Amino acid sequence: MNTRFPRAATRGFDSVQFRRALSQFATGVTVITTRLADGSYRGLTASSFNSVSLDPPLVLWSLGNAANSLPIFSGNSHYVINVLSAGQQHLADRFSRRTDNPFAGIEFELSRTGQPILKGTAAWFECHNRSRYPEGDHVIFVGEVEECSAHPQPALLFHRGQFGSTQER
Repeated sequence: MNTRFPRAATRGFDSVQFRRALSQFATGVTVITTRLADGSYRGLTASSFNSVSLDPPLVLWSLGNAANSLPIFSGNSHYVINVLSAGQQHLADRFSRRTDNPFAGIEFELSRTGQPILKGTAAWFECHNRSRYPEGDHVIFVGEVEECSAHPQPALLFHRGQFGSTQER
């Protein structure tokens, strides 16, 4: 069911206040990874990750329309969502910047479909690229989880523009 409603009344909407309000929501931090047809690997940092359904197992994440990696993730059949652990802020930083090879010097293994799974993560989800929905200035990706693994340890969080963790102090 896809119900469309009239547009919201956003006249005079304060986008700075919107960003400030969104920053109050603590999120986990992920690195989405995939393998290209030429055998090279790509990845990006994303905090827009959430569950959608248990049956079938679906998750979602989003990527900005202006992102250079949008065609890569739109065109590949599979990707892995790596949920970073508390000690992996360096990976969040590395995959949030453009570099020639962000995988250089990073430990990872390959999934059954050849997608890179980062070592030391709190969890990972290998997904079939099921569907994409353009909304606003982003594309929402829905992935059907084909395989996943959890490694109970503190997760990396992002809140009010800063990194933290679920680790008890």
